[in-house]
Amino acid sequence: MSASATDRRIRSIRPPKLRVDPYKAHGSLIEEERRPDGKIERALTVFLAGAECRFTCTFCDLWRGTIDGPTPPGALIKQLDGVLRTLVGPVTDRLKLYNASNFFDQRAVPPEDVAGIAALAAPFAAVTVESHANTIGPKTLAFSRQIHGRLEVAVGLETIHPVAAAQLNKRLDLAQFDRAARFLIENSIDLRVFVLLGVPYVPVEESVAWTVRAVEYAAERGASLVSIIPVRGGNGEIERLQALGHFVPPTLSQLEEALDLSLLVRGTAVTADLWDVEPLSSCEQCTGDRIERLRRLNATPRAEPRIVCNTCGAE
Repeated sequence: MSASATDRRIRSIRPPKLRVDPYKAHGSLIEEERRPDGKIERALTVFLAGAECRFTCTFCDLWRGTIDGPTPPGALIKQLDGVLRTLVGPVTDRLKLYNASNFFDQRAVPPEDVAGIAALAAPFAAVTVESHANTIGPKTLAFSRQIHGRLEVAVGLETIHPVAAAQLNKRLDLAQFDRAARFLIENSIDLRVFVLLGVPYVPVEESVAWTVRAVEYAAERGASLVSIIPVRGGNGEIERLQALGHFVPPTLSQLEEALDLSLLVRGTAVTADLWDVEPLSSCEQCTGDRIERLRRLNATPRAEPRIVCNTCGAE
């Protein structure tokens, strides 16, 4: 896919990439995660280093941890094997492989490595990989048949706001997302969906409502889990859009409201992404308590009152 003028402009204002060793994973973590049936899974997430995604979305900062050029054959296998060798204790329920790109793009995951990755994933009851909706197809089905556990594919829907969706440079429309979702469900592959809070070009007073609508849309198309991710700056393009008045950083209060409303959606587990969430609030008095409340809601969707703060007025 050749770079468009928009791609080139977005890339021209990026800060430098990180120094990345393609034979060493960025890191890993073990976390507990709620599934639609209420079960809590232990998931091992491995952050793999490899080729940059061929899509140049306006909001993305994952490119900072990628390499220039295609992923070298054997690199992902070495990274994953290195992480698995350091594990102690029982195997987790789920293995999540996040490579800041598209698992079914051969530039990011060399075809000759797929069997080796599947073999390393054999001890896990479920495997999650990430992919743009447009790269889901026969390779997805083939991988699902190679692994021992059940496959789940994480797909970015981001927003269903018609104006904002057209401005994200994602090269995705709702019909394409629907086809990918239908393909996964019909082939007994689980669908995980990412939606954004604070999408550029969405009026700030409508931001939460459009996020909840995207959650509902994903649930209606069979998503087993939906993660709400606040848009963060730092990639250059978001700062440009903010200067033009097209982007307003989301707040912790908005994230709380979006999750509270989304917990009413049936048939899917909805969670808030809490990575680096502290900067969404400037109140030292209540931020910690409010984030802990979100952690509790992520683990069990029982409604509980919002934290009231006499310092900042948050509720």
